[in-house]
Amino acid sequence: MSELINNRAHRIETLKHIIRHLHAGQAPEAVREQMKRLVGETDYSEIVAMEQELIAEGMPVEEIRSMCDLHSQVTRDVLVQLPPSALPPGHPVDTFRRENQALNAVLGRMRMAFAEIATLAGDANPKGALLTLRQCYNDLMDIDKHYQRKENAVFTKLEAHGITGPSKVMWAKDDEVRALLKQMGEALSVTDATALHWKGVAATLGESVVNAVSEMIYKEENILFPMCLTTFTEEDWGEIWSASPRYGWCLVAPLEGYRPPVAAAMQGMALPVSEAIALPTGTLSLEQLMSIFATLPVDLTFVDADDRVAFFSEGPDRVFARSRAILGRKVHHCHPPKSVHIVDQIVQDFRARRQSVAEFWINFQGRFVHIRYFAVRDAQENYLGTLEVTQDASQIRALSGERRLLEYGPAPREAAEMQAHVSSAGNGHPGEGPAHPGADTKPAGGGHAGLHVLHDRDIEAQSPTPDWVNNNRVHTVIDAAAMLATGEHPLGKVQATLAQMTREESLRIDSSFRPAPLIDMLREKGLRVYWRESEPGRHQTWAAHP
Repeated sequence: MSELINNRAHRIETLKHIIRHLHAGQAPEAVREQMKRLVGETDYSEIVAMEQELIAEGMPVEEIRSMCDLHSQVTRDVLVQLPPSALPPGHPVDTFRRENQALNAVLGRMRMAFAEIATLAGDANPKGALLTLRQCYNDLMDIDKHYQRKENAVFTKLEAHGITGPSKVMWAKDDEVRALLKQMGEALSVTDATALHWKGVAATLGESVVNAVSEMIYKEENILFPMCLTTFTEEDWGEIWSASPRYGWCLVAPLEGYRPPVAAAMQGMALPVSEAIALPTGTLSLEQLMSIFATLPVDLTFVDADDRVAFFSEGPDRVFARSRAILGRKVHHCHPPKSVHIVDQIVQDFRARRQSVAEFWINFQGRFVHIRYFAVRDAQENYLGTLEVTQDASQIRALSGERRLLEYGPAPREAAEMQAHVSSAGNGHPGEGPAHPGADTKPAGGGHAGLHVLHDRDIEAQSPTPDWVNNNRVHTVIDAAAMLATGEHPLGKVQATLAQMTREESLRIDSSFRPAPLIDMLREKGLRVYWRESEPGRHQTWAAHP
């Protein structure tokens, strides 16, 4: 066709021109026809270049994020579908692709459940379809591991090669999927609705979840992975492979076969662990220093004066997973787009000496997490960087009274299990990646808010027992410790029991620890909650409808 534009630069300019018309409100069908007529065909690299140039020219990432599904839809007819590259089993992209296949299978089961619900009478009980949907939802929650590996390992390497546009837009779309999944978890917690209700859920929220996950799979398979395979070196893939396990796998485990090269960047990091480091207040070997950082009950991340991640501590229970792939990465690339402006503001205020500390606390995966940023300056007050200190303060927040005698042992393991399962029920964001203030956060206003919360919790066990805390009114007693010991989590039974109770009845949960995350969740639902330690190591939590 004589009017086809074959020059790459002209095609990119034409794509930008057409996409701007789409943003201005032109119908997608008309834009699609323009694309076929003027562009003819394009490949992933030109789509990436188009979006990256739009961002460089001032189009907000948020605007591209909100329209990128339409970008995908109008460019599909002209996008050249490249055959998947043959990769050894276990290569990072091979694992991503197998995870996407598993996710597509889950989406297929969800669509079948939606179709079954659509055939039912309005007053029917879609018990079987709901069971399928809840199982599918649990499977989809695994997607956060897939996204975290992509955001923290793959995007890091893209940015190292000067490609920043796709990572900004895709991360924002990942967060959109996470938010939809959180809403879906809340919707699926309803226990007594008819098919009419579930038809509405399926047609709105259900379809939004399926479409959002499907769109991201399409973008990864047709744009992200081909771009990475033609851009990254073997050493890049080796570093991604090494960093991946700390984020986990989505639905399927990697196959055996891929043998990564030793990353050159990592070879130079090996130092004699016995080498001494002289400090003004003493001398430590490198082994001692590394072990101290690994033992601290806080997670440390240091961003240097050039705004690049220079160091992070490694401990067994990090709140936010880190991999060595983030070293050298610009800090604003380590956070979701929706919170980058807050990170930039903190760094600017620290550099200009307007502030020295920024403080946040959030509920994250059932844990109460305290995040502090400190300006690091030399003796002459020159800015050297920012130190992030993150701590799971759940146990500290729950302390009351005093302990003056020696007593070993942290809170029981069951407490951590309770925290994890409460988070999976929708309490908090299903995985934020590195700490990003602005999402469910509350800036410190002077320090008293946190103390006030602790005081309320102390009073909870010391105040007179409420009238409704009465064994004669107990509907069910749940032995949480016994259930956890058998691998069964009590949260499901708690929710089912509450759905059956009247206002005159109460629920009692017996445990070997104070179930702080569960108490928080019950209170957020508006329930009356009372907790007490009946004897050392025996805790009782009571809940009732208001």
